[in-house]
Amino acid sequence: MESANPTERRLTDLEIKLAMAEDMLDQLNQTVFRQQQLIERLGREIVALRDQVPDSAQGAFRSLRDEIPPHY
Repeated sequence: MESANPTERRLTDLEIKLAMAEDMLDQLNQTVFRQQQLIERLGREIVALRDQVPDSAQGAFRSLRDEIPPHY
């Protein structure tokens, strides 16, 4: 078997590296897409939770003393 000349070998190595880089880029794109979907879902959940809190409780400072049961 003849050994490839150095230029052909370098070209083959570059093609292999390019294919690996393209695969990694595809995987990263999929990861970013899934993370963006999760971020959007969590944002919707936060909005839904805020909607469940009564208006009087939003932004109002509550002391821990207010939380003490009456028998203390």
